[in-house]
Amino acid sequence: MKWIRERDALIAQTLAFVQSVTGRKDDVLQPGVPSDSPAATVEIVAIETVTVEVGPPQPPSRAQPVQPAPARAGSDFRSEMQARIANFRKHQERFEREREEYCAATLTKLRAAIRDGSPRPPAEN
Repeated sequence: MKWIRERDALIAQTLAFVQSVTGRKDDVLQPGVPSDSPAATVEIVAIETVTVEVGPPQPPSRAQPVQPAPARAGSDFRSEMQARIANFRKHQERFEREREEYCAATLTKLRAAIRDGSPRPPAEN
């Protein structure tokens, strides 16, 4: 299972990065090791704008600010998920219908061949 090795390598790399940034070994990140230090805190920061340079490097005054996508309200997310689920269900129903039609057509051909009772051509030796 290659993905497990990749996941473990990513975890080890992240742990090494955190240790290099903090300058000490953080017991919080090691499971099973009791820690006397307070739990690590995570700070969430909203980014107002991001500057992206397009093309060859230019002076900073030529950089174009990029606005982040507006945050979606909970109801927007819910309605989008409901629409996606409904679309998925329509696709699944279509696939089921096509399978049923194919099966019915194949059985019809088979029954017609049996009903006709046409003799099979002799096998060549």
